[in-house]
Amino acid sequence: MKAANASSYHWTVHALCLAAVMTAVVFLMTFVPKIPIPLGYAHLGDAAIFLVVFFVGRHEGLLAGCLGSALADLLGGFPVWIGPTLLIKFLMAETFWQIALRNREEGRAKIFSPRVFVGLVLACLVMAAGYTLFGAMLYDSLALGLSSAPGLLMEGAVNIAAFYPVAAVLYRKAGFLYTREH
Repeated sequence: MKAANASSYHWTVHALCLAAVMTAVVFLMTFVPKIPIPLGYAHLGDAAIFLVVFFVGRHEGLLAGCLGSALADLLGGFPVWIGPTLLIKFLMAETFWQIALRNREEGRAKIFSPRVFVGLVLACLVMAAGYTLFGAMLYDSLALGLSSAPGLLMEGAVNIAAFYPVAAVLYRKAGFLYTREH
């Protein structure tokens, strides 16, 4: 008897290696850049996740986003955030894919389409809401959780702004990355 498979996706060696490299990229873009914003700093890890989902694929983006961000929490000294990060980054990347790329027509999606923009915005709102909620639970204070929301929303805006110029260059120069259905 054949077991039912919820997904027809099969990990190839190429896809697994690509996901591993993209995990390192997400980690580095989360861990290294510290962009000053009014309530702290922002990183570019979410932009990297969006780029991986857009150009490489859904499954690789989900894996790279979750593991790269969780690794940044671990090595950054915030191990208590690893669990929430795994869930939040999964939901963030999946939200972006579902809205921006799921029902695209054959071929590549257009970067400057309303669907991509709405996908980015909603994914960042999922991220901000997730970290706000987990912050409120972790610190046992809704006020403390909500105090992080403006900074998280600004970080989302920075990542959306970083996505577009990099995606435009990659779209023209490395369009070959986005060739198979995901």
